[in-house]
Amino acid sequence: MGEALGGYANCQSVEDFQALGNKFEMISAKEKSEWLPLYYHANCYIIMSFMEQDATKKDAYLDVAEKSITPMLEMVPEESEAYVLKAFYLVARLVVNPMERGQEYSGLSGQATAKALALDPTNPRAQLMQVQMEIGSAQFMGQDPKSFCPKAKEILANWDNFKPKSTIHPNWGKDQAEGVVKGCE
Repeated sequence: MGEALGGYANCQSVEDFQALGNKFEMISAKEKSEWLPLYYHANCYIIMSFMEQDATKKDAYLDVAEKSITPMLEMVPEESEAYVLKAFYLVARLVVNPMERGQEYSGLSGQATAKALALDPTNPRAQLMQVQMEIGSAQFMGQDPKSFCPKAKEILANWDNFKPKSTIHPNWGKDQAEGVVKGCE
């Protein structure tokens, strides 16, 4: 797992993430009681969907991700990180066609994020998902997106205080939090 996780650093294309996702899929086939290989397999395919332009391909990648998310959530129904990934997946589904999917998937993503925060309010990835949703929906609610900047800055300032359960547990997102804060300037 550690070696496969190191592969993220070298991923720059859809093909790179697909090859890495395939490694995690092989690990999950061998380690049937472990949820992290399923998590990372789904994560690779979610990232691929954001890199792809074609809506049909985006949905196809997300269909693959969903096949790992469902059993992962069954394995660890009380794991905050699993719900963060589900929220990320749901945002990816929304992005395929925001006009048609916005209402349904923003609500579902919000529910998954709320569950992640209920399970672990200190999880910075869950906090980041929440503030990104708040910023993204602010304009539609007649709010100033910049009003959420103090919260984004606080999340980033406290990011390194959160310690993952192990070296192979999710630890991504700080660069995204930095991007949100930079967008506030």
